[in-house]
Amino acid sequence: MSHSGKKVLLNAFNMNCVGHIHHGMWTHPQDRSTEFTSLKYWLDLARTLERGLFDGLFIADILGVYDVYQQGIGLTAKESIQLPVNDPLMLVSAMASVTEHLGFGLTANLSYEAPYPFARRFSTLDHLTEGRVGWNIVTGYLDSAARAMGQTELLSHDRRYDQADEFLDVSYKLWEGSWEDDAVTADRERRRYADPHKIHAIDHQGEFYQVQGYHLSSPSPQRTPLLFQAGSSARGIQFAARHAECTFVSGSTPQATRAHVDRLRQAAKEAGRHPDDLKVFMGVSVIVAPTEREAREKEQEYLRYASPEAGVAHFSSSTGIDISQFELDQPIQAGPTRAIESVSQAYSGWTRRRLLEQHAMGGRYSLIVGDPKQVADALLKWVDESDIDGFNLTRILNPQSYIDFIDLVVPELQSRGRYKTAYQPGSLRKKLFNDDRLPSRHPAARWRRS
Repeated sequence: MSHSGKKVLLNAFNMNCVGHIHHGMWTHPQDRSTEFTSLKYWLDLARTLERGLFDGLFIADILGVYDVYQQGIGLTAKESIQLPVNDPLMLVSAMASVTEHLGFGLTANLSYEAPYPFARRFSTLDHLTEGRVGWNIVTGYLDSAARAMGQTELLSHDRRYDQADEFLDVSYKLWEGSWEDDAVTADRERRRYADPHKIHAIDHQGEFYQVQGYHLSSPSPQRTPLLFQAGSSARGIQFAARHAECTFVSGSTPQATRAHVDRLRQAAKEAGRHPDDLKVFMGVSVIVAPTEREAREKEQEYLRYASPEAGVAHFSSSTGIDISQFELDQPIQAGPTRAIESVSQAYSGWTRRRLLEQHAMGGRYSLIVGDPKQVADALLKWVDESDIDGFNLTRILNPQSYIDFIDLVVPELQSRGRYKTAYQPGSLRKKLFNDDRLPSRHPAARWRRS
């Protein structure tokens, strides 16, 4: 039994909607995702994930709709392809109240936020969860969102990152620099709740933002939420290297993923940080049963409910290309697009038939099917060969996919010494990096007052 190798980190990958990654699965009689508007659904999920010692629940989000495929929302509405989609941040207080350790990675698009109230929202959640929140930094890729927010079109890909860099600087000034650690004394005798000399206004005059004022929240347990980011374009990697603590990759093979992970870690080093200041998570889907045969039967059953076409419609918006206009075997030409650059480039020359096959389970994530030992072998092969730190586990059936994983795969990983048997105490950052606060080598630290 091998006990070498790092312990696997695990997030549940979910979204405040019906169809997230594996489209069509909402039609399966066991799937509960149509209950996403009920609080009970989220509280049950949070308790389940904490039972499985998951590090976090990672909640994706979009502003905008998928309207590229067939130039409308016909299929999007019928299959509920991330529409309707509700706000992820509002789920957190309730889920935190029924859990003690589970972290929450929350997607928020900074392109349509003002940094000043935004910083307060995350500080508030960090207080209420005792330091269990992370922010997944996104800049958006949907023209439909830009139009809904009163813009004629998206900023170009790299300009969105320029804006993001500045948004982060403003946020760091508020989170790290506005209040000193000991500003709050809550001294009843001297009638002094906070020391005014230890609270400082920020004055930011930049290209995208002008912000003058005091941060509205006192220092929260982590100050800056744990920072997630998922860009894999050259500019996205540069951004991750500077800011991110956790980053996401989608893997095709361990070798290709290893090259990407090495690039990310090297970029972090060049940005003055440590290669292991970055925890890398890979998206993965798992179908597991006590025996391989049962797992294969389950896979065949699930395939009957999945919608490959809905998966391709989702993919159309990721690339900005209406794939419905191509014949089944006609190579898809990627023109210039403002959508997800890395996706458009990776799939140039594919056919619609090949995409439909790839999306057989309604999504395009790597799928592992097998008994607990086979699934554990496959997961650990990814970790050990590509130097990732863990996984974002999608739901095929919600919550059944997570329950199966917790009951079958978690004990197998634990028996090999590759998964925790109890939570560490402390904040989300403390659990992952052994410190509540960002290290001094992170760019946020320059705004701290000694």
